[in-house]
Amino acid sequence: MNLLSPLPDAGATEQVTPLLTRPGLRVERIVSLGQVSTPEFWYDQIEGECVLLLAGAAKLRFADEADARLLLLGDWLDIAPHRRHRVEWTDPTSPTVWFAVFYK
Repeated sequence: MNLLSPLPDAGATEQVTPLLTRPGLRVERIVSLGQVSTPEFWYDQIEGECVLLLAGAAKLRFADEADARLLLLGDWLDIAPHRRHRVEWTDPTSPTVWFAVFYK
């Protein structure tokens, strides 16, 4: 499988494709096209999450930081369990492709 082709249509809603699931581990491809977290919503996950941006651009905001972080091609972050975060922006003109690894 190629992570960048073909891409699902994310025009109406973000698309999540499970790639691998094992005990304590989940790997997904997420495709966004302008989607953001709803106002006042914060992810507060029991799992850790490591994300790598494969295409596009996004801004992630952490509750404990004043400014959102701009993520570009090749940027990655390891998000600790229960570290509150949200998606502030994804590119509305070109798909943003996330490679996300969730772990316990």
